[in-house]
Amino acid sequence: MEHTEPQATLLYCHGNGDCVGYLGPYLKELHDKHRVTVFAFDYRGYGKSEGSPTEAGILADGHAAQLWLAERTGKKAADIVLMGRSLGGSVVIDLAAKNGARGLILQNTPTSMPDAAALLYWFVPVRWLMKNRYDSLTKIHQYSGPVLVSHGTADTLVPCGLGRRLFEAAACKQKRFFEIAGGGHNDVEPPEYNAALDEFLESLP
Repeated sequence: MEHTEPQATLLYCHGNGDCVGYLGPYLKELHDKHRVTVFAFDYRGYGKSEGSPTEAGILADGHAAQLWLAERTGKKAADIVLMGRSLGGSVVIDLAAKNGARGLILQNTPTSMPDAAALLYWFVPVRWLMKNRYDSLTKIHQYSGPVLVSHGTADTLVPCGLGRRLFEAAACKQKRFFEIAGGGHNDVEPPEYNAALDEFLESLP
């Protein structure tokens, strides 16, 4: 979704329970309210995309999407703003660590999938059983650009404390943690968040 006068070009990576078919209104809001050219895609095995989802495959899909968007808009991969929710946050952290980014926006993102699962299923040795790791806590050290992290305090799938740890681990100086009081994992962000997002986008070099 191209903007005629964009303040940023943004790649959006959705969460595990989403697909592009559900994202139209949200992407339009990003486009209209925040003046961005925005692109979203489905990972393999999501929506109408073929294949089966694996960690390596999903990260490869994100890499291809970032490079495609950069080429399409005449930019470098590091000039793209990366935005991801939950699983998508794990994807964009991997992209920022490997390819760089103009800015990194994370919504309800875990430090790793085993970390989140271990809090939910404390009685099961999930850290040993889970194949998909998405070790974002380690990867975020490899990115030094601007970061905006938001997390709901009532998130029962990815507890807010994990988002806070991820924020504290970010190596950059320009970073902000936006706590959403009473917010659940998939709740719509309040107007105050939209103001914070605008402020973040306007501050990007």
